[in-house]
Amino acid sequence: MTDPTVQPAALGQRAGFLPGVDPDRMPAPTDIALPVLGAKLLTSADGAVARVGDLPADTRWTPVGTLDGVPAWATDLTDAVAFPGRARRWASLAAEVPEPLATLAGRALAVTTWRRTHRWCGACRAELADQPGEISRRCPDCGLYVPMQLSVAVLTAITRPGRAGSPDELLLVRHATGPTRLWALVAGFVEAGETLEAAVHREVGEEVGLTVEEVAYHGSQPWAISGPGVLLAGFTARAADRHAEPVVDGRELTEARWFGLDALPAELPPAYSISRWLIDATVTAGLR
Repeated sequence: MTDPTVQPAALGQRAGFLPGVDPDRMPAPTDIALPVLGAKLLTSADGAVARVGDLPADTRWTPVGTLDGVPAWATDLTDAVAFPGRARRWASLAAEVPEPLATLAGRALAVTTWRRTHRWCGACRAELADQPGEISRRCPDCGLYVPMQLSVAVLTAITRPGRAGSPDELLLVRHATGPTRLWALVAGFVEAGETLEAAVHREVGEEVGLTVEEVAYHGSQPWAISGPGVLLAGFTARAADRHAEPVVDGRELTEARWFGLDALPAELPPAYSISRWLIDATVTAGLR
């Protein structure tokens, strides 16, 4: 999904990805197009990003943001006839393209999926109407306001001191579903009424039976693999008991082990994921 025509901000425009487009602007033929087909995004056959002019003139567009100042638009297709390109899941795109473009593609997938699955009022069953300039809808009959919602999950890089003369150790786990061969971090969704930090403590206790301290926020990443509208919040933490061993819950996890920071397994999360960013940052800080 290379994009030779999108240039960095040159005339005072902010570089990178920004959500939102001028609501008074109409799509231009050279604007970025992100056609969505089910749970996949379409690129041209050679993997290049599509343009608005590549699709039929009567295509219905939803603004999703700008990339280096160039407006980007998403459209929800029922078949690939309108744009016979290459259908790809977000993970395959994110592994190949720069981070701002991966984020933009994830937003396009999230917005179109939300619009497809939120057409009717949950209170009175009337058809919802779009709110101008927003990714939201309102019921024309009862007034119910329906904004696009995010599901937040936390993941935590847990360390403990290594043996005398050895580097710190990092806890890695294998999940029962998804990419089961990878060694990843403890993670889980935040519950209603729960802070992010409280979710860290609860998930770590539930999944591996450990107590942690020194919980610190590291960063976040929109994540289109776990479902549209998911935001991952990454943390670091220290095991409260340096001698405690993990006990997996048997439902979400199949294995959990301590690894020396200088002896991590090869089967780690992909480079575009916040899980890998956390692991790499932990290794860098621990081996200084």
